[in-house]
Amino acid sequence: MALNGKIPATVITGFLGAGKTSSIRHLLATANGRRLALIINEFGDLGVDGEILKGCGFEACDEDDVVELANGCLCCTVADDFIPTIEALLDRPEPPDHIVIETSGLALPKPLVKAFNWPEIRTRVTVDGVITMIDGPAVAEGRFAGDPQAVEAQRRADESLDHETPLEELFEEQLGSADLVVINKTDLLDREELGRVNAAVAPHLRPAVKVLRAAHGAIDAGVLLGLGAAAEDDLDSRLSHHDDGEPHDHDDFTSFAVELGEVDAADQLLVRLAPVIVAHDILRIKGFAAVAGKAMRLVVQGVGGRLQQHYDRDWRPDEARATRLVVIGQAGLDEAAVRAALTHGPAHSSKPPHPGPPPQGGREDRVGAVLSPSPSMGEGRGGGEAPTSEGEQEKAG
Repeated sequence: MALNGKIPATVITGFLGAGKTSSIRHLLATANGRRLALIINEFGDLGVDGEILKGCGFEACDEDDVVELANGCLCCTVADDFIPTIEALLDRPEPPDHIVIETSGLALPKPLVKAFNWPEIRTRVTVDGVITMIDGPAVAEGRFAGDPQAVEAQRRADESLDHETPLEELFEEQLGSADLVVINKTDLLDREELGRVNAAVAPHLRPAVKVLRAAHGAIDAGVLLGLGAAAEDDLDSRLSHHDDGEPHDHDDFTSFAVELGEVDAADQLLVRLAPVIVAHDILRIKGFAAVAGKAMRLVVQGVGGRLQQHYDRDWRPDEARATRLVVIGQAGLDEAAVRAALTHGPAHSSKPPHPGPPPQGGREDRVGAVLSPSPSMGEGRGGGEAPTSEGEQEKAG
């Protein structure tokens, strides 16, 4: 619904694998009649997240309403990519009721929010809110914090040094711009781990920013949309490491795509990926796999050592059956070694890519498989947690 004549836009940010795409799928499922347009930005050449959302089949969002901006970062390509995309959506004969923007996992939210003050769009669209998704298990493992003792020792030796890691800086930037924070994957956390996550998040939040908990990114549209933050008018409260004009780039990270043929079995593929991820400290791996004898496309998602898979839809007749994965890591990642490890092995079928779906094969179980999950909380949501659905919100009120 337009606010003060402006179409609301929600920015969903968060590090690689935090669950942004899963959250958007749930938004589409609970849109309650709102027509949503999605802008999906990814770091890398292969548009995995946009492709997943295009196949979701929800009435709230047709394929034409999903705009993919791959191999770039919106915070760095505002003029070239973002502004023209927003203008195209606003100029449609029937513009959307709400725009949802999924940033790449390496994006800084504040430059994107600033872009809503550009003359071309500032009277037509407003930032309804910045939602920051947090990968609970990753933060609990200390993935986004440097060694505190080592940092303190170096700072005592030279206070002029900047010892923040690229991951830690991104974590702080994404939290510092948030109007709402979602700690995701809490089903994989016990009480002590959740406490560590809350302690890591709290120092970087602006006053009055609420924190929700979620599993699988399942927060209803009635909770995430309609915040009315007008974030573009509140930039000064959203502190950034780059407020002094220091340029932001992604030289600290690298990505590349690996294409394989069919794999013999889904579980074998996960077993093959796991040691490669650990050996090369891969931050994120995602993509699609063609499994021999299966009619459906397998979605593969990995964050650190945690891997998930599920079948999302049948391969289309005009698609080449192949396995395509995007690998994202920190600068210095040995691409040749990773390619070699992923290309050769028992999980890789010797069959060439099939031109289309196999002649036989029923629909597969869509429930994802998780390799080596962390312990579950097993206690449900509690402890004064904010509501995650409209029904809970009414009860809490």
